[in-house]
Amino acid sequence: MAKILMKGNEATGKAAILAGCKFFAGYPITPQNEVPEYLSRELPLVGGTFVQAESEVAAINMLYGAGGAGARCMTSSSSPGIALKQEGIGYCVFGEIPCVINSVSRGGPALGTIQPSQQDYNQATRGGANGDYHIPVLAPATIQEAVDAIKEAFEIADFYRTPVMVLQDGLIGQMMEPVDFDKPVKKREIPPKSEWALGYGNGKSHLIEGIVIDAPACEQKNLRFFREKYDVIEKNEVKYEEYMMDDAEYAFVAYGSTSRICKTAIKALREKGIKIGLIRPQTLWPFPQVPFQNKNIKLFIDVEMNMGQMVPDVALACNDKNKVKFFGRCGGMIPSPEEVIAAAEKIIGGAE
Repeated sequence: MAKILMKGNEATGKAAILAGCKFFAGYPITPQNEVPEYLSRELPLVGGTFVQAESEVAAINMLYGAGGAGARCMTSSSSPGIALKQEGIGYCVFGEIPCVINSVSRGGPALGTIQPSQQDYNQATRGGANGDYHIPVLAPATIQEAVDAIKEAFEIADFYRTPVMVLQDGLIGQMMEPVDFDKPVKKREIPPKSEWALGYGNGKSHLIEGIVIDAPACEQKNLRFFREKYDVIEKNEVKYEEYMMDDAEYAFVAYGSTSRICKTAIKALREKGIKIGLIRPQTLWPFPQVPFQNKNIKLFIDVEMNMGQMVPDVALACNDKNKVKFFGRCGGMIPSPEEVIAAAEKIIGGAE
């Protein structure tokens, strides 16, 4: 199939339908409004259900019901809207409800601004619900990757019975690029939902737990999550890109739109004789570890549209916080290639 020029948010909606999404609940918020707008029109045409919920809180809890009944389901929101969903995300984790949460980041804190940002890294990777848990977080850098990430998120959600977040920044949601919607993604052998989901009418009693009063039993459930789910996800679902790293002495670390800015900066810096490359996490949880074991790298320069939220993960991965430096813009400001180049030259010059 020929590529289609499409806006990021609309492409996200189309990808969800192609992935088999049958239920969407959401609430309007910039800069992701085209996602529910698209799905409100297109999802009913394929036999799906679209609900504009009365709030973000209601939307995530509708996923608890739809996902618990076995439907592929999704919600979409932006930074403060995702904050409101945190309790519901925790319930979906504990109930092992497969669902996809699309987050299109804007500047914060609180209502902040509607401009693009990456200030939700901690929100996505650490979460705001109580208890010990993780959810996979995919971080696309192009609209093609956003489409692929949405498709794969449904596969991961169903395979591991977990919520999955696709973390996009507002640039990806609002820009237009050519997209191949037929590009295949990794398929997983999904266990039959009739084994656990409600309403299948197979004569078996199914229970989705929201609370376990017995403390030893609750501990065992937590341990099972980590041993049988999170450890396996960390082993099998890590994704990253290495760009011009073969001879690199320095490495940018960036994800999403910022990684594209870094690629432009790398070309200019290499023309000046600075051997620098890029490590781009495509999953923010689980966070890549292997590329940071490169002993040839003198410094890792973390570039983000925030105040350095990914720095602790980079420091842990390379096991040397002194090798990690940071440059970023925040509050909806986007760093230019020239700013990244100047920051890298200053950081590298100060280290030599």
